[in-house]
Amino acid sequence: MPEGDTIYQAARRLHAALAGHTVTLSDLRVPKLATVDLTGRTILDVTPRGKHLLTRFEGGLTLHSHLRMDGSWRIYSPGERWNGGPAYQIRAILGTAEHTAVGYRLPVLELMRTADEHKAVGHLGPDLLGPDWDPEPALGNLLATPDRPLGEALLDQRNLAGIGNVFKCEICFLLGVSPWLPVGELPDETAARIPSLSKKLLEANRNRPSRITTGRDRPGHRLYVYGRAPRPCLRCGTPIRKGQQGDGSRDRPTYWCPTCQPGPTS
Repeated sequence: MPEGDTIYQAARRLHAALAGHTVTLSDLRVPKLATVDLTGRTILDVTPRGKHLLTRFEGGLTLHSHLRMDGSWRIYSPGERWNGGPAYQIRAILGTAEHTAVGYRLPVLELMRTADEHKAVGHLGPDLLGPDWDPEPALGNLLATPDRPLGEALLDQRNLAGIGNVFKCEICFLLGVSPWLPVGELPDETAARIPSLSKKLLEANRNRPSRITTGRDRPGHRLYVYGRAPRPCLRCGTPIRKGQQGDGSRDRPTYWCPTCQPGPTS
């Protein structure tokens, strides 16, 4: 599931393969970009912003993509077979003499002036893995809606950018509170831990192939709660529970330990 750590990794791979090279193959398979041809342009960089990817080209153009739940960018060498999915799922192809990047199942793909990137990502809060990270406004954003459940507030990219459903569940566990606890009911010292804990988790996983929040690199023991229902909690042995959290239209599976995380439930 793409979150800030996996987007960071994707951007790094794309940048290493494409930056500084000239586009020799360009195919953007969405209706509004069907006639766009980027061949001849040099790719300047690929930059992550929260869960967004910004591929910048000479001439002041940026290709903005978002992976959401199951999108991906795959990189292939000349002659290598593409294996990211059936051809009808391909939304973008960017090729150079050295590599070809293929975007599968991209729900968001748009071309804009680089000067207008703020229209796509300007609404985001401080990026946990970005140069704009600042814990004070991130915490202030979270506390600005005291009646909102903590799990929902963590997922709101306008508060702080990069947290997805996996890290949401793990952060709530490590804080020792229910994901349904209103932000305004958090003890001050617990709330103050959120920015630093969130950054620590994403930074620790930005170079790992598998996420680890427990410090134990063993199958079934890498995460405290996410995906572990109804197995026993790694701390207290209570069966992990699973519920739905969201606004109804975007409910997310949420995992928690009812013993280690007292408070309201789904």
